[in-house]
Amino acid sequence: MDMTSNHASPVLTEPAPMNKSRLGIHSAILPYSQPGASFPPSKYIPIPRKKSGKFDDVWSNGWLDAMKSSSPPRKKIKDFDAEFASDDDTDVAYSSWVLKHPSALGSLEQITSYARNKKIAVFLDYDGTLSPIVDDPDCALMSNTMRFAVRNVAKYFPTAIISGRKREKVFDLVGLTELYYAGSHGMDIVGPVSQTVLNSHPNCTRSTDHQGKDVNLFQPAREFLPMIDEVFGTLVEKTKDIRGAKVENHKFCAAVHYRNVHEKNWPTIAQCVHDVLKDHPRLRLTHGRKVLEIRPVFDWNKGKAVEFLLESLGLNASEDVLPIYIGDDRTDEDAFKVLRERNQGYGILVSSVPKETNAFYSLRDPPEVMEFLMGLVGSRKVEKNT
Repeated sequence: MDMTSNHASPVLTEPAPMNKSRLGIHSAILPYSQPGASFPPSKYIPIPRKKSGKFDDVWSNGWLDAMKSSSPPRKKIKDFDAEFASDDDTDVAYSSWVLKHPSALGSLEQITSYARNKKIAVFLDYDGTLSPIVDDPDCALMSNTMRFAVRNVAKYFPTAIISGRKREKVFDLVGLTELYYAGSHGMDIVGPVSQTVLNSHPNCTRSTDHQGKDVNLFQPAREFLPMIDEVFGTLVEKTKDIRGAKVENHKFCAAVHYRNVHEKNWPTIAQCVHDVLKDHPRLRLTHGRKVLEIRPVFDWNKGKAVEFLLESLGLNASEDVLPIYIGDDRTDEDAFKVLRERNQGYGILVSSVPKETNAFYSLRDPPEVMEFLMGLVGSRKVEKNT
């Protein structure tokens, strides 16, 4: 979406329409047949429309609808059932959805069988994937057993964390030097040294990591740093009197969390962000789970970050590579879509409720993610010993 045009009001960016084809999935390893009832869209977003003169801007742009629809209950299936459906209906809906997006755990044998003799590359989101979603983002800590599992994965496969958080913050939370890190939805990447990449990407420079090891630092949207800093300060000031609001500077994007804000104050949050964006046509709005994110109008996302890291690893043009991307949020859909369009690799959505997604496989929660990662490592150990 081009925000440089003369629209009076900024518009919420939505994911591209999902490709319903099964690109990138090899029919020989499909663990389930294709037919199956789809999850009725009405079960996702039964949101009544209202208008209030004070907040006409955010109603007319659909921001409040999007804030509600992107904020599903967190691990509260009973609440979900009470609001949308009976227990039986929810079970049927999820079972139908899993026919379209099979459990990666239940399909582990098929996945590892296809991965035999291939170079696996693992890409992981952080929040909701390696750690639980919690009320305070600063308390989203991964368990020691999850850290052990991720460290083991990195011993066998090149592994990267791709998060919407600030890259330095993700490193502090994960604390593993064996990984590559991409923050700000892939706009701030530390990857392996590659002279080819250095020569072909103007915003890629040679740097050092936390251990003093040579790395490539890629920041394609570097010119936006002063603008993001300015917007962050403005948002902090505008939201300081809204109880529960939290604004974070993720370096190349600013995030306004409303998880702890009473729903009656969501229009005020949305209007604050709207008013800031009106003065910054080179910035756009995206949304995740109870968070509004202000990002540059720049053609870059987690999918492009995956492609950049594969290129840096020398795997971008390889036919025997199997990228696996695991994530739980809307911003991860760009990576799922890239893997489908490459006709190569698997996207795995972490969700305990049905969602529209470009991912092929699914996992319910971080504990299942950990179990899947351990299974992936176990299969490669067996392969190396045979």
